[in-house]
Amino acid sequence: MKIEQIYTGCLAQGAYFIVSNGEAAVIDPLREVNPYIRKAEQTGAKIRYVFETHFHA
Repeated sequence: MKIEQIYTGCLAQGAYFIVSNGEAAVIDPLREVNPYIRKAEQTGAKIRYVFETHFHA
């Protein structure tokens, strides 16, 4: 399992990208989706889950 934090310094917002066994989850996604798509492609994973624990501004 790999867990990576994706952080935007200008907005002080963080999200997490978790990969395990070819499946990925995104926790508290940021507005821009391309980083998640790129990470999934690079790891050969499919994004299966998106969890929101709170909304970003």
